[in-house]
Amino acid sequence: MEIKTGLKYTESHEWIKVEDSIAIVGITDYAQDALGDIVFVEVPEVERKVSKGAEVVNIESVKVAEAVYAPVSGTICEINEQLEDEPELLNEAPYDTFIYSIEMTDPSELNGFMDAAEYEEFINNSKE
Repeated sequence: MEIKTGLKYTESHEWIKVEDSIAIVGITDYAQDALGDIVFVEVPEVERKVSKGAEVVNIESVKVAEAVYAPVSGTICEINEQLEDEPELLNEAPYDTFIYSIEMTDPSELNGFMDAAEYEEFINNSKE
C-alpha cells in the first residue's frame, strides 16, 4: 500500500494536496483497495459551495457505495471529468487521479489533518 508524502490525509481516507488557496482532493490507495473495483464516480458541480464535512462525491464499486467528504469549506473550482467515463482510474493511480478541487474559504480548516507518517499509523491502528 502506497502513502505519498507531502499530502494531508483525513480519517475518511481522502488525500489533500494544497496549492495556494486550492485544496485538491482524491482518495488514498488504502481507500481504493478497500472499495475494490470502482465502477462509477458521481462528480460534483463546479461552483458548488460546500462546507467542511459535507458529502461531495459518491463512489460506487462492485462491493459498496461510499461518500467522499469535503475536507474544507469553499467552492468547487474543478472536477475530474475523466472519472465519469473512466472511474477505474481511481484504482489504477489513486494519487495521480484527483476527484475535485476546492477554492478554500478558510485554510485553517486544514489544521489537524494527518501527514503521511501519521496516516500510516492511523491505518495500522485501525487494523488491530
